[in-house]
Amino acid sequence: MINDNNKAIYEDANTINFREFFEKFAFHWKWFSLGIITMLVLAFLYLRYTPRQYKVSATILVNDKNSGELQSELSAFQDLGIMSDVKSSFNNELGILKSRTLAMQVAKDLKLNISFYRKDFMKVNEVYKDKLPFKIKFLTNDTILNVTSLSFYIHPISETQFLLGNAEEESLGKFTYGETVAMGSIDFIVTPSISGIPISDEHYKVVILPIEFVANQFKNMIKIAPVDEKSSLIDLSIEYGVKQKAEHILNNLVKIYNQNAIIDKSTIAIKTNDFIGERLVVISKDLSLLDKSVEAFKTNNKITDVKTETGIILSSSSEINESIIALNTQLKLVDFVGLYINDNSEDLIPVNLGLSDISFSESTGIYNEILLERKRISKSSSTKNPVLMNLDEQLKNRRASISKSLVNLKSTLNISLQDLKAREKRIDSEIQSAPKQEREFVEMKRQQQIIETLYLYLLEKREENSITLAVTIPNSKIIDSAFGSNMPIFPVPRKVYFLAILIGMGIPFGVIFLIGLFDNKVHTYEDLERELKIPIIGDIPIIKSGERLVFEENERNLYAEAFHLLRTNINFMLAGIKSTSKTIFVTSTISGEGKTFTAINLAASLTLSNKKVLLVGADIRNPKLAAYLNVPLEKGLTHFLMDTELHIESVIQHIKSTNFDMIQSGLNAPNPSALLMNDRFKEVMAYGKKHYDFVIFDTPPVHVVADTLLLSENNADLVIYVVRANYLDKRLLKVPKKMSDEKRLPNMALVINGTAPKNGYGYGYYGYLQDDKSKRPWHRKI
Repeated sequence: MINDNNKAIYEDANTINFREFFEKFAFHWKWFSLGIITMLVLAFLYLRYTPRQYKVSATILVNDKNSGELQSELSAFQDLGIMSDVKSSFNNELGILKSRTLAMQVAKDLKLNISFYRKDFMKVNEVYKDKLPFKIKFLTNDTILNVTSLSFYIHPISETQFLLGNAEEESLGKFTYGETVAMGSIDFIVTPSISGIPISDEHYKVVILPIEFVANQFKNMIKIAPVDEKSSLIDLSIEYGVKQKAEHILNNLVKIYNQNAIIDKSTIAIKTNDFIGERLVVISKDLSLLDKSVEAFKTNNKITDVKTETGIILSSSSEINESIIALNTQLKLVDFVGLYINDNSEDLIPVNLGLSDISFSESTGIYNEILLERKRISKSSSTKNPVLMNLDEQLKNRRASISKSLVNLKSTLNISLQDLKAREKRIDSEIQSAPKQEREFVEMKRQQQIIETLYLYLLEKREENSITLAVTIPNSKIIDSAFGSNMPIFPVPRKVYFLAILIGMGIPFGVIFLIGLFDNKVHTYEDLERELKIPIIGDIPIIKSGERLVFEENERNLYAEAFHLLRTNINFMLAGIKSTSKTIFVTSTISGEGKTFTAINLAASLTLSNKKVLLVGADIRNPKLAAYLNVPLEKGLTHFLMDTELHIESVIQHIKSTNFDMIQSGLNAPNPSALLMNDRFKEVMAYGKKHYDFVIFDTPPVHVVADTLLLSENNADLVIYVVRANYLDKRLLKVPKKMSDEKRLPNMALVINGTAPKNGYGYGYYGYLQDDKSKRPWHRKI
């Protein structure tokens, strides 16, 4: 029945108490506050001195010459492995944009190998050249400057002078703006960029690095990727500390890429223009010689006009002559082109020269496109690239086909020319009667017309080629020029402060959690509830004063209230005992847990409730009652147990300060267990039950000796098991658990001793208790 009444005292140990978990950490709120404040200060310093990083991006549309309606339709089958090379040209453009050659051109154009940094206290930030209060003009040739590694400091000290320092910031002297300064192999001039240059403590560091190193560095920084798989849009982005510089880098990259593409596309027209120019020079000389010959012939032979009668005869001859001129023109062009192909085996072949063979013009155009594509791909690929090897094979076959076409064309033209000359002979026979001078004049005139026609033809082609050269379009279209937000992507203040708060809370949390994880001590009332299903009837706060007796009459403090509550709970536990006298055993697991202290103060508390109490020192191995109550050693329990002639009244002494009777432990006996099993111990219990309301036995610790177990066989009404907080190892709680489970200690109840006052379970909140706020810590006065 008593055990059933006690079930309400404790709850199921398997229940998770979230409030207790929260309070465990809330108790250390000062450390959490300190951690958060410290991390916020560190976060502020981190944001103050960490260089910002900005993201700049641009978008371009690549003019994929191979893309068209058919390509767009077939691209849907790429997932099936069909038309897998639809995007080959687009991928080639991606490779060119990522090439080291293009990055090198951008680095040289923007002089990226020269960087400027502003040093202010502990902060060093890169500054773009347009934001400097001065300008530097390097007099050294770029060939030397691009392979130099050098750094120095410039500190403006007035509107006319500046200090120069080396890489270690050692002063090299004062210099005047506009004065030539020499540092090693580098010469330069510093001039103010604004009138009235501001004077400050800021130092500017100038860093010169090899151009190849810088180009590779920026090549790795720039990210180039298609916007999606089904479009020709390319996204270019870079993350850098100077937004304006990053914008210039991307814009210049696109600009130089387009310039190179225009140059590549104009190569055919340029080669054709050079060919026509060379032929015009030669033909112009030939035409000039013929003009002079005609002039000399007419002067020598006094020829002014062609006779009318020869006009009719010569009309037919004129038509034939025109045909002969046209054929000769074609033959000369064939010879010129054939000679050019043989002398320039790796150059583009001139097109649109007017040759009558259409298949030759088409073959030449295809050959030039293949050759131009090979040159573009070879800029970013090795000669062992399968694509280059395939193009080389196509060029070889196409050149052989073009040479064969020229041979066939020349053969056809010669046959036609022979036929016309045969017809010409028949007409010549009809004009044999014409004067010799006329025939010679006609021959000279014919040669003059042939060369003049070729000359005019080449002039026309040169103009057509110039128009083609002028309208060459770039290889890409800028959709979005380089742009970057003013908000840095790194570090992000909001994220840094949020992370600082998390770390500031996480470090104390982790430390407290680890301390609790490796802490095996019993600390609170709840620790016992989780481990043991034994009623807990008392929670005694820790005594910092070192006093043994804390319970006195009319005392109204925290400790007195704790024993009042213990006394009430004991009466509840003993409510089912019909006997007027109750026997209470006080024990613990190990020595030093405060069982003697608890027994003394419990006896004093019961005495104040008008109860007659006898306190017996049954711990005869380690007696402490006399020392705790500050009374002299006298005859005690061991004397009574050993001396059969001794009456029990002679060992009972009255303690005036507490108004209860006490039997001391007596002398240390050589055989304590044997003495306690003596029948005279039953006489002590019988006497106590007869003459006292409560008999309290201070018994030995159960984990050390078996004396308490022997004594419990004498049917104790209640066993108070004292557990000292912050002292007993939780692993030793298996001892009281075993005692309770095996019913070896009857009617067992727990008292936790030495807890912090704020961990109490009721008495600490009574308003009438003494609580001097002036003695509280500062954080508890609120």
